[in-house]
Amino acid sequence: MTDLDARLLAAHARGDQAALVTLYAQAGEAAGSVDAACFFYTQAYIYGLELGHPDVPRLYDKLRAEGRV
Repeated sequence: MTDLDARLLAAHARGDQAALVTLYAQAGEAAGSVDAACFFYTQAYIYGLELGHPDVPRLYDKLRAEGRV
């Protein structure tokens, strides 16, 4: 398990949605494939929408660039 995995699990356990947006976006950046990156960006986007997070437009753009929205 990586440090990022551990931080994601801890954020889920705390119910810290703001951290989940950031951490899933980081996981997207670190992903080894476009499919994996888009999975993580989608998770970040969903949590971001729920919070009205300021990263939502950037996440949407990343997903749109890969034809995912």
